[in-house]
Order: sequence, then C-alpha cells, then structure tokens
Amino acid sequence: MEAPLPPRESGRFVVEHSQDVFVEEEGVQRVAEMLYALRKSEELTASGWKKANPLAPSPNSDHALNWVFVVDTMNFSFWPEREDQQCEVTYRGTTYYGYMTLCAAITRAMEDGIPITEPSYFSQMSVEELGRVLRSDNNTPMPMLEERHQVLTEGGRVLLQHGGSFRSFISPAGRDAQKMVELIVDNLPSYRDEATYKGKRISLYKRAQILVADFWGIMEARVEGDMPNLDFLTMFADYRVPQALVHLGALRYSDTLMETLRNGELLSSGDRREVEIRGCSIWCVEKVKAHLWSLVEERDDQTCNINSAIIDFYLWPYAKQHHKEMAHIPIHHTRCIYY
Repeated sequence: MEAPLPPRESGRFVVEHSQDVFVEEEGVQRVAEMLYALRKSEELTASGWKKANPLAPSPNSDHALNWVFVVDTMNFSFWPEREDQQCEVTYRGTTYYGYMTLCAAITRAMEDGIPITEPSYFSQMSVEELGRVLRSDNNTPMPMLEERHQVLTEGGRVLLQHGGSFRSFISPAGRDAQKMVELIVDNLPSYRDEATYKGKRISLYKRAQILVADFWGIMEARVEGDMPNLDFLTMFADYRVPQALVHLGALRYSDTLMETLRNGELLSSGDRREVEIRGCSIWCVEKVKAHLWSLVEERDDQTCNINSAIIDFYLWPYAKQHHKEMAHIPIHHTRCIYY
C-alpha cells in the first residue's frame, strides 16, 4: 500500500481540495500578529512543560516519560454526550474535567501505589483494573474504557519488546522528531491516525506528534540538549484547536457544515468533513507559523524558532480559557481513538 502523505503535506493537500473548510488569510495574519506580541514570553516555549502539565511527575523523575506514554496513549475522546453530564475526577481537592481527568486519574493511581506507569503492569492489567484507575467521581464514566484498555495494554507489550520503557523504545530514533513519529506509528497501531481523502492516503498523527512534543518538553525541562527536526511536527489536529482558529478568523466553515455541527451530527472518523476540519487546521497553523517567521525576520532581523507544536501548545489552553466567548462556534464530534 502507498505510504500516506506526512501530516504537513496532508494538510496542504486537504486545503487544496476542501469543500467545507477554508483558511482565511486575513485571520492568519491576525493570529500571527497576536503571537508576535507574545514571541518573547514563556507561553511560546517548551520550557514551561511542568506548568502546562501540573499533574505529571517531576520531569527529572524516572516516571515522567512513562507517565507521558500512558497518558498520551489514552489521550482521546473526552467530550461528553451532554454538557451537564461530564466525567469528573477529584485529586487533592481539585475537580478536573476533560483531558485533565485522565491526568488526575493516572497521578492518583501512582499515589495509591498502583504501578500504572510500569509496562510490566499495564500491559497485563484487566479492563476492570483500568476502570478502577479511571473511575469518575460521579455516574458519568470516562468514555471508551474498553478502547483505552486495548491501546494501553497493546502499548505496554510493545514497550516490553523494546527494552521495557518509553525511553528505551524511542532511543533508536536518536531524538530526531521525524524519526520518532515514524517509529511510533510503525510500531503502535493505535497511533496510525490516517485516512483516505479524495483518493489520496493522508496522515494527521495527532497523538503520535503530541507524544514526541511531550518528550521534547521533558528534555527541555531537564536541559538535556536539542532535538533535531522539530519543525517536522505540525499542530495536533483535534476538535478544540479548530474551534479556536474559527473564533480567531483564521479558519472558516461553510454554512452547511456550521449547520451540521450545530445540529449535533456525529461525524465518523475519516468522514470527508472531519478530515477537512483537521487537515485545514494543520495547514492553517503552518501559514500562521510562516507569517510569524516573516514578521520576526522583517521587524527584529532575527530567525524565529517558534514551531507549530509551540503554537498548538498556546492555542489549546487559549481555547479552554476562552470557551465562553467561543461557545457559539460548535466543535465537531467524532468518537474515536485518534483524538
């Protein structure tokens, strides 16, 4: 079978053929200007990894890399069927929702003495054991428990075949971001976030790329040197960042798509419209990055090192912080293991 286009080239291909999602140049420039104003802040670096991941072990801990693997392997599909029925996990007096329920549950399990970051354990744990780890404080469980169990045990078995830790598994890539992504998707089926669009195989690789970006964040926090090919990474195409890009005017949905989303229609993974939302988001952020680099070069006479992953690291919390302002923009709903 023909290899899929890499995520960046996939985004470009989708934009060139998209019927319902469009990149808006004026909005792209506005977002680039917004980021330019923040170019010297810690918000646009990977050095604030612990701040962005407050429930993770210390980056210097031996558990940190395996914690990231466990969390990123199950990092998908947290949106509730109804807004008033959300899974909740309380840890040390704070109640968490969405993706943070997973982080809180894994850290809670570690504190309870469950070796949830050890591949020898999580490769063999039962669905019931994982259900206890991911238990909710209310009657709304975390979605897709059986799928989370399948991908986690699968991931654990792969790590055991490659030295027994995420660090040993990823080491053959030599810290090269592109080689890391390729190693992950070649060995872990649940990370193969691919689709067929207009007769072409494409890839989006949201979880594979965020796993590499989290590895980079830990290495930055440890001051352990550079990672080559970081610009291979694109944004991490999910449902929250596209909403922010529409809110900021950099992305536009057709009236038909907007109506579909407002009606709450569930889009299947690989649906043309779902692929267009995610693919156009990737290329939109690439254009934001390119414009930001031009601004830094023209105005500061410097080279910009803000990559697409950093822009995503900014936009995702931005979407969470401004969720009330953008509540009128519907997010797309796709129940799958890829995001």
